[in-house]
Amino acid sequence: MTTATLTPRAQQPLRQPPFLIWLGFLGILLVWGLISGIMVFGQGLGVTGLTDQVPWGLWIALDLSAISLGAGAFIFSAIVYLLKIERFQVFARAAVLVGFLGYTSAMLALALDIGRPDRFYFPVIYPNVHSVLWEITMCVIFYFAVLAAELAPVVLGSQFFSRWPQAKQIGHTIHRFTPILAVFGLGLSLLHQSSLGATYGVVAARPLWFKPSLPVMFILSAVAGGTAATILGSLIVSRLRGKYVVDRKVISQAAIIGGSSLALYLYIKIWDWATTQYYAGTAAVEEGISLLQATTPYGFTYWTFEVLLGGLIPLIIFFWARSRKDDFALMLGCLLTIVGVVFLRWNVTVSGLIVPLDWSPGEAFLFARNFYAPTLPELGAFFGIIAYALAGFTLAVTFLPIYEEDHSDHHDDADHAPVEVVRPPAEPATG
Repeated sequence: MTTATLTPRAQQPLRQPPFLIWLGFLGILLVWGLISGIMVFGQGLGVTGLTDQVPWGLWIALDLSAISLGAGAFIFSAIVYLLKIERFQVFARAAVLVGFLGYTSAMLALALDIGRPDRFYFPVIYPNVHSVLWEITMCVIFYFAVLAAELAPVVLGSQFFSRWPQAKQIGHTIHRFTPILAVFGLGLSLLHQSSLGATYGVVAARPLWFKPSLPVMFILSAVAGGTAATILGSLIVSRLRGKYVVDRKVISQAAIIGGSSLALYLYIKIWDWATTQYYAGTAAVEEGISLLQATTPYGFTYWTFEVLLGGLIPLIIFFWARSRKDDFALMLGCLLTIVGVVFLRWNVTVSGLIVPLDWSPGEAFLFARNFYAPTLPELGAFFGIIAYALAGFTLAVTFLPIYEEDHSDHHDDADHAPVEVVRPPAEPATG
């Protein structure tokens, strides 16, 4: 497997049929999502599959996943502006875009899921300082403001704002405060990424949630997933443009950063499994897992999507130099990492709620497990929000200077240089 040499293509995507078909497909999903959102706002959460026993479902999994995939923003902003590693600057700009889209997607999901979106401001004026969810809400609000400020210079530097010279000057002024924003962003993101896991980990009434490892697993998987999402987006744009929009060596180094976080996450995950299963397991946890394995695909999704496909295979791709230098292998590794992050949050959320609260240890099977299946409005909103994020990324990389245009397509490092196809010399012509 080798890194392909990309051939530059004409930069007129709006006139290309595949681009229009892609936007048309996303437009259909957006319409479906809009109709579903209107149904939820008009008829309430009764149109969903959520119940009093399972009040969290598909939208919470989407919310947690979208926030986690935006974690690359604070990692690479800190690398560029705090550690002063300038070669990651373009990659950091792309990570901020992915983070902004991830957090706005999460806000859209929350607007539907809270049931009373007209009361979105209540945590600000009626704070509950003892609540983990309140701390997460405030961190998300402030970090969203940080992401918007970090993205503002890119927007104000676009072609659209070139007619107003003051806009570019405002962008330069905001950019001067980027190191300060990076410090605040690092603290805020570390707080709420870990607190999302703590939201589950502190609930003593849910044996499958009540453990100290969830905050650590959530933040490490978020770093891996956020890095993978940014790499995947950058490589897709590179393939479509026919040139590397980010230096290929930087992409490989970012893959090692994501792989390192993924390795730590897997290490803690395996120890968490071993601890709960053998060393320090409780009767309630054993009965809950037995109930899930007997009545749901929990065991299959855990080992297949979280550990194997979402962990071990991407880990090999990220750390094996040959696969790391191959664009398609690296994109596959990033996609599988994202799948693993999503399934972690899905399994944690739904599995803890499916196991009923009202059983005694050793008598779990005397009680019917809870049930949850998303309805069409839930699926419509789910795919509509995903379509929003994909459409936002598509239009942003098309019209905004997210990636610099003067990147060279060659590589200085032999470890990252494309391998040329060597053809045998032509035989001399014979008379």
